[in-house]
Amino acid sequence: MNARLKFALVTVLAVAAMAATVALGVWQLSRATEKQERQAAVERQSAKSPLDSAALRQAADPLALLHQRARLRGSWVQGATVYLENRPMDGRVGFLVLTPLLLEGGGAVVVQRGWTPRNFVDRTRLAHLDTPNGVVEVEGRMALPPSDLYAPGGVGAGAIRQNLDLTQFRRETGLPLPAITLQQTGASGDGLLRDWPALNLGVEKNIGYALQWFALAGLIAVLYVWFQIVRRFIHRPKDPSRHV
Repeated sequence: MNARLKFALVTVLAVAAMAATVALGVWQLSRATEKQERQAAVERQSAKSPLDSAALRQAADPLALLHQRARLRGSWVQGATVYLENRPMDGRVGFLVLTPLLLEGGGAVVVQRGWTPRNFVDRTRLAHLDTPNGVVEVEGRMALPPSDLYAPGGVGAGAIRQNLDLTQFRRETGLPLPAITLQQTGASGDGLLRDWPALNLGVEKNIGYALQWFALAGLIAVLYVWFQIVRRFIHRPKDPSRHV
């Protein structure tokens, strides 16, 4: 391979590599922008006035209420509390406690009430949970149901289960539960921990990846200029006719 052909091939490869890495950096920045827009939408939802029971009941699309604050009045459905196991909070493993709430005026919603530690001697032994009768007021924010964990035995039943299948739970309880839940906040007089993780869409990670791709593109450019231009200029053969 002669020198000119080698130079042309290296040039093409360098340009292609720089174009690819710059494109990947731009794509990561676009992902960061999308996440920033989603984060702004979440903050706008959170800034709205709290929902009441009537607003939740009348919502045409309950999922449109996601991340909005709520203050609901109703009564707990006694005997319908579910404990989702293997759910960590603050670095500890325990149960996520969920109870349906019958709303004043009709309707119902599943409330993610909080977290309680498990008994490592007897996993079926549950801590006492204060679930008062009568009308209660529950504050929180509208959230998706808890994410599903791998469950080799399929959909579970009973008080302790791996996941909550809302379709099955509707049949069990006979309640018209929407495809959204209330993640309870506020004072923990019932002994449950409510240290819910803050929503983090990972914008900083995408920006970091973008900077890495741009840095790699810059490194390729520097190496190309050094090895293909500067070094060739420094080490080029001298013209002997100039010294005659």
